Amino acid sequence: DAMTKINTVVMDKTGTVTKGVFKIKQIKPIAISESEMMSYLLALEGQSTHPIARAIMEYELNGQHYTASDVSEIAGKGLKGKVNHKTVLVGNKALMTTHGIDVPEETDTIVESIVMIAIDDLFSGYVTIADQLKEDAVEAVRQMHDAGIKKIIMLSGDKPSITEKIGNELGLEQAKGGLLPEDKLHEVEEMKKDPSVSIAFVGDGINDAPVLAVSDVGIAMGGLGSDVAIETADVIIQTDQPSRIARAIKIGRSTRKVVWQNIALAFGVKLIMMILGAVGLASLWEAVFADVGVAFLAILNAIRIQKMKF
Repeated sequence: DAMTKINTVVMDKTGTVTKGVFKIKQIKPIAISESEMMSYLLALEGQSTHPIARAIMEYELNGQHYTASDVSEIAGKGLKGKVNHKTVLVGNKALMTTHGIDVPEETDTIVESIVMIAIDDLFSGYVTIADQLKEDAVEAVRQMHDAGIKKIIMLSGDKPSITEKIGNELGLEQAKGGLLPEDKLHEVEEMKKDPSVSIAFVGDGINDAPVLAVSDVGIAMGGLGSDVAIETADVIIQTDQPSRIARAIKIGRSTRKVVWQNIALAFGVKLIMMILGAVGLASLWEAVFADVGVAFLAILNAIRIQKMKF
């Protein structure tokens, strides 16, 4: 029922409209060799399940393999841990800024996602990572508009420049980047203060679980989605195709329509039989057969949903 009232769709970026399959584009060590920097980076990223971490772990290391200890994840920012008795930070600019690490200005002009590393409070380099739009992402946005969705918004923890670029490619009404999980939650809660707004949130990450729970309808991309997101969501899209979002909305509306048709049919037939029985034109057996007939017709009407094309 909640699905039929949706008029606003809020989406995460990575894994929802993009493939979530990242590839390293550039490695830029600073005051350290590439193999040494990547050894520290791989030691920490091996503790993460984030799609970007998986891309970094594909790097073929020629140097020494290090082991990390005391690793902690800082939501929306990155990782902190000990490698070779040194304190290592791996993550985005927000993580570096929080720990007082000076970040080169050149990183501000880079459009791709950046994973930065600092060793013992010294900025030691960065890796740029690229993602791609899913083939049906643009079509998914068009179909959602055709299905009556008034506003489609993208909220992402990625850089604002990347988020805005992808938002423009998709033709979205709004695209905000640089958001922490709690920022996404705040944005959705602010939108929900308007009683005319009914929100479906689409995401796949473990950090999306709170937003999925607070939305009117939570939709998880099942193929690449985390277990927590899948368990929290109301709807799971197994194929990881964003174009299925509009299909899910249409199925919800058609199902609700069939339910009301069945209710109207049942009440209508029962009312007629009551009137006929009251004036002596219907026997008990006729009423029983009418009741069974209504149930049979309701089942056939419900089966129609499987034959509909969405």
